[in-house]
Amino acid sequence: MSDTASLLIAGCGDVGSRLAQRMLQAGWTVHGLRRTVAALPAGVLPVAGDLEQAGCPLQWPEGPLDYLVYCAAATQHDAAGYRAAYVDGLRHVLAWLAAHGQKPRRLLFVSSSGVYGQRDGEWIDETAPAVAESYSGQLMREAERLALGSGLPATCVRLTGIYGPGREWLLKQVRMGYRVVSEPPLYANRIHVDDCAGLLAHLLRADAGGVALDDCYIGVDDDPAALHEVVAWLRERMGVTGWSEESAVRRSGSKRCSNARARALGWAPRYPSYREGYAAILDEA
Repeated sequence: MSDTASLLIAGCGDVGSRLAQRMLQAGWTVHGLRRTVAALPAGVLPVAGDLEQAGCPLQWPEGPLDYLVYCAAATQHDAAGYRAAYVDGLRHVLAWLAAHGQKPRRLLFVSSSGVYGQRDGEWIDETAPAVAESYSGQLMREAERLALGSGLPATCVRLTGIYGPGREWLLKQVRMGYRVVSEPPLYANRIHVDDCAGLLAHLLRADAGGVALDDCYIGVDDDPAALHEVVAWLRERMGVTGWSEESAVRRSGSKRCSNARARALGWAPRYPSYREGYAAILDEA
């Protein structure tokens, strides 16, 4: 395929906008669907629409679409919100494609490592059972099955613990002196938001170049570190010495996700661990 491939990013928010800029630089035509199209990066063709509404957006692109990236974010964090954003939204986009006779070469569905329910620090790859008990994990899994059964070649990209500019929850916790348990260690997985976009771009370019993609990739850095280690490093880097009396950083689950499959495809994270990623955020601040 030439460098003039066309791409629709449905749910073109933070990750989607970073992906759009990369693909524009590669010479692709990029359409971005979101409610507030004024927030789209320059050069992205606007598609004003609401994924959660069944009516097709008036600005729906004419002509063939080579790729679809479904990259929604739930605005309501409960079961109804997740179903609307991931399951119903994807179903709507697939219907809009069919109504326009468009059949992309591949659908990338941006999913989450929340589909995994493992909690004992075990290593996870794409072959591990994805049987989360949470509503969020179960609904994301339902959406993945919808993507994989859509009739389009489809790949699910399970992103883990996205952090970066504007996604600084842990930094706020550390500044407040919150504690985190060290025994047993709570393993947390993360990926810098720029590396999310980089992985999606890598998959698109690989597919366009004729490389056979798997139906699932985990997006994670090289170092699923224990949370207490991350907090200790951040405390030292940020010069935090006090501890909060009343609260702790709590999280459920503990697992270590592997990026070996994505790396085997030639991708490598720009920020291989929390050290490089958080240092970049703190240096910018």
